[in-house]
Amino acid sequence: MDIRSTGLPRVAADAGLIVVHAAALVVTAVAVANSWGGGYWVFGCAAGLVMGVLALARHRHPRWAAGVALAVAGTAVAVARIAHLPAEPGPAAALGLSVLIGSAVRTLPIRSAAVIATTGLVLVVGAGLTAPASSSGVPAVTTFNGAGWLAALATGLGLRLLDTRRRTLAEQVRRAERLELARELHDVVAHHITGVVLHAQAAQIVRRKYPEKLGDSLAGIETAGSEALVAMRRVVGVLRDTDDAAPFTSGPEQLSELVERFTRHGPVVHLRLPDGEPEWPPEVTSTVYRVVQESLTNIAKHAPHARSVTVHVTHDHPAITVEITDDGPPPPARPHRGGYGLVGMRERVEALDGTFSAGPRASTGWSVRAVLPLPGRELR
Repeated sequence: MDIRSTGLPRVAADAGLIVVHAAALVVTAVAVANSWGGGYWVFGCAAGLVMGVLALARHRHPRWAAGVALAVAGTAVAVARIAHLPAEPGPAAALGLSVLIGSAVRTLPIRSAAVIATTGLVLVVGAGLTAPASSSGVPAVTTFNGAGWLAALATGLGLRLLDTRRRTLAEQVRRAERLELARELHDVVAHHITGVVLHAQAAQIVRRKYPEKLGDSLAGIETAGSEALVAMRRVVGVLRDTDDAAPFTSGPEQLSELVERFTRHGPVVHLRLPDGEPEWPPEVTSTVYRVVQESLTNIAKHAPHARSVTVHVTHDHPAITVEITDDGPPPPARPHRGGYGLVGMRERVEALDGTFSAGPRASTGWSVRAVLPLPGRELR
């Protein structure tokens, strides 16, 4: 799960970087023009502009962008020393290089990140040591570059630790869901095998009294056995990767009780269920219950001021669709893609070959939707 730099957050970060980098280019040009005069500012701004372009490429090619930036910075330092130009890297180039080093430390494998960070340190120290003692502004540039390197390293390491922790927590949620499904597997097997046993017992009676109808009884055993195998495969599938328990009984009564408990302490919930008494496979019933339960919990946590909530369950063969919507204004902390409750729901739904989506509605509020295919009655 990775939501660090996708969609709007990435665009906003890049837009901010462009604005700050443009300001750094202006500062570089003004400072060099005031100190050196003439067109000396062109070289520093050209190096800074290249660094800015490379910084924008860090999302797709972090290793390549950082490597090229270090090479450009090293070349700029060498040219500045040989041609007696203003000290490099200048403010704009140092800013772009810091962004690239921080991004590399955050995203690249440890060995690659260490190489890039160390090379950056060598560049900063080397630029300071080789600068002519008589050059004006060298101490300030060296201090700025050193501070930029430290900030890049600290920020990159901090974000790397946060990303690792987030991935670890998400994996713990997935493992917890798999363990829960493993415990529920016993109930699935018991439910279906009991049906097989009952059909077999009935076949014994039919064989003695109505032998001509034995074929129908055997067909019933075959169907029940096929359903048992399909159900077990659907539940066991998620285990190959190696609060309340969701009930397995079919029918709307458990959802009604869940909604009633929520309504006592929260907004009114409108529950819409299929007509008649639905006979869903137990693993589907369990998942529908869990999706509704987790969605209502999220509403209580993240949208306590919602005026109304709707839980809509439909049975359109060959699938069950459950959708939970609310009209509450989403607070800033409301999870979009990375909430751990959403991770658990997605894991459970996709384990049954279903589809899951969650996000803000077009008008206001939040929507969670899961589509669960019903197993066929034939062995595939």
